[in-house]
Amino acid sequence: MVASLSLPRIMRVGRGAAAELGEVMAGLGLSRPLLVTDAFLVGTGAAERLTASLTGAGLDPRLFSDTVPDPTTDSLTAGLKALHEHRADSVIGFGGGSPMDSAKALALLAVQGGHMRDFKAPRVNHGPALPVIAVPTTAGSGSEATQVTVITDSDTDEKMLCLGPSFQPLAAVIDVELTLSMPPRLTADTGIDALTHAVEAYVSRKANPFTDGLALTAIGAIGRHLRRAYADGSDAVAREAMMVAATQAGLAFSNSSVALVHGMSRPIGAHFHVAHGLSNAMLFPTVTAFSVHAARDRYADCARALDVATASDPDDLAADKLVDALRELCRDLQVPTPHSYGIDRDAWTGLIPLMAEQALASGSPANNPVVPTDGQIRELYARIYA
Repeated sequence: MVASLSLPRIMRVGRGAAAELGEVMAGLGLSRPLLVTDAFLVGTGAAERLTASLTGAGLDPRLFSDTVPDPTTDSLTAGLKALHEHRADSVIGFGGGSPMDSAKALALLAVQGGHMRDFKAPRVNHGPALPVIAVPTTAGSGSEATQVTVITDSDTDEKMLCLGPSFQPLAAVIDVELTLSMPPRLTADTGIDALTHAVEAYVSRKANPFTDGLALTAIGAIGRHLRRAYADGSDAVAREAMMVAATQAGLAFSNSSVALVHGMSRPIGAHFHVAHGLSNAMLFPTVTAFSVHAARDRYADCARALDVATASDPDDLAADKLVDALRELCRDLQVPTPHSYGIDRDAWTGLIPLMAEQALASGSPANNPVVPTDGQIRELYARIYA
């Protein structure tokens, strides 16, 4: 199999890297960026500080902070207007997955026009887009390293997976100092998101030798540091390890794929407004238990990387230990069920057929070790509720 790989051209990684953003952009010949972020980062002053540093580097940035969690097609309208008014030559995605995904979508629509549903999977997008520079502030989505964006169709509530080199950031600036103020819940959800990326990339039917090493390295680092970062947000060593692991996991799944967890997670986020990392966490142990028999050797490797199985454990035992470890991790990080999160049972049950249809349509379940039927996905949704 020939793997088709796509990575950012430039990556600056380390404490204080955000201070070099202006230098990175100037080196790329860019001068009029639209800085896409959210109200939270405006409120903390982080967006203003980054804007000031860009101005100090001789650039002419404009701030756009009206992104929303789990961005929608409607939420892109104002951003596109701001981009054109500024005559932007580039887009900076500054924040978690939602601002970065919004930035990627805006960069493509600015050049190609149309509607985001025109670009959703299974289409692979190779067309032109404005340069995107990604600056993550959470350690989870990996969007700074991926050729993927996820946008919800405001008309249908479908959470659309859009992929291809058109969405690949030209540069990524990865600074652990931007994550030190993350609260425990966000730390847990984004950390499990990164672990899901790494495990699914490794067990995917599209896995390849390039992504395997990244995935296993990320799994090991997350296993050693996620609980530490959750317990003590000021633990700079744990934070930095999680930040690097999230980017490694992003590189892995972007050049392999995600699978059934993500396919089922997107509809939960779209219909019930559950944060993406949290909806992944709700599904992760149960979907892994469903899938594990079809790729026990691969899941066993993940267990050993996570340090919950030994080299001498048979693959069957090691794979089962992975499922147990994921359940324990979700308990330790207080991951709720859909029921305890407050989702109404009748609303959940009523939407299961549509969620199953949308999960399959995304294409991600086809990459799973077990390719599920519609009926099996419905059963899994019913099983995780309580």
